[in-house]
Amino acid sequence: MIARWKPVHLGHAAVLRALLRSADHVVLGIGSSNKRDVHNPFTAAETREMLDRVLSDDRARCTVLDVPDLGDPPRWRLMVREMLGPLDAFVTANAWVQGLMRDDYPVIHPVTLLEPAERVKVSGTMVRLAMARGGDWRALIPPAVADYLESHALVERFVREFGLETLSLMPVR
Repeated sequence: MIARWKPVHLGHAAVLRALLRSADHVVLGIGSSNKRDVHNPFTAAETREMLDRVLSDDRARCTVLDVPDLGDPPRWRLMVREMLGPLDAFVTANAWVQGLMRDDYPVIHPVTLLEPAERVKVSGTMVRLAMARGGDWRALIPPAVADYLESHALVERFVREFGLETLSLMPVR
């Protein structure tokens, strides 16, 4: 599964648990690992740390790879195929990535791995908006991730560097 994981939220945590239930080994890609902007406000190293905290005891069953954004979809597809090699399935909620990878792998939407009671309606955008507004972003992410973000002042950095831009991307109602 390749995702941006910025930040790792409760929806991600549910999918990670489901992936670990259904596979002996899981390969996770940190998408746009080379970008740092309003949509990717945390570094690849920070994102890896968030994943490590959520994976905890199951970390040994996972490989985490940095997957850069090349700005060239056909080249990105080839790079991903080379990085990942053969897979039983490629998990993504991103329709654009689904279209790119469907000729190479069986593509599965992550929600299909979850029981209805496990599904959490949250997105990275929702979390980042809550952070930018000074809202209750902690309720949207695993406690271990919240503790990491706070102990390293990453929420304050996000608000300082990308808060206003994040708020400006909201649709006018």
